[in-house]
Amino acid sequence: MSQDNVRQESIVHMFPWTCKLHYTRAQMLLSSLGLYRGQPILLSVLWRHEGLAHSELAAELDVTPATITKMLQRMEQAGFVSRRPDPDDQRISRVYLTDKGREIRAQVDEVFRVMEGDMLAGFTDTECEQLRGFLSRIRTNLEHAIERVPEIEDLTR
Repeated sequence: MSQDNVRQESIVHMFPWTCKLHYTRAQMLLSSLGLYRGQPILLSVLWRHEGLAHSELAAELDVTPATITKMLQRMEQAGFVSRRPDPDDQRISRVYLTDKGREIRAQVDEVFRVMEGDMLAGFTDTECEQLRGFLSRIRTNLEHAIERVPEIEDLTR
């Protein structure tokens, strides 16, 4: 794609395409570790604080409890986590890392170092800092837009 075409392409179209490429590259690297999308972030929560309930993990990751349950089933089968009943409330299941879940941390960190290197190849330190700032502002703008949730009629006026 020529530089003129890149400038003319709408950011709103470039962003999802970039996210798709990021996802594809991440999945290429993570699959070699036996991990799938979303699982490294769940592991990072557990690396900071083990023994959370499903509902606490769902809240932390801003996903539904059903999503957490499916992720945990897969991760338990792969040997990264174990679920145990809460000693005070048998209705609640708490999630703990296995040795395998603890040991994979360095490899996951390396995947993210490789990903960052792939994404930022050719960028200067100044450009990287600017990009962080831009992405932070985009995230904040989108969070505020989600809070406003306009009706479709508002968009067509």
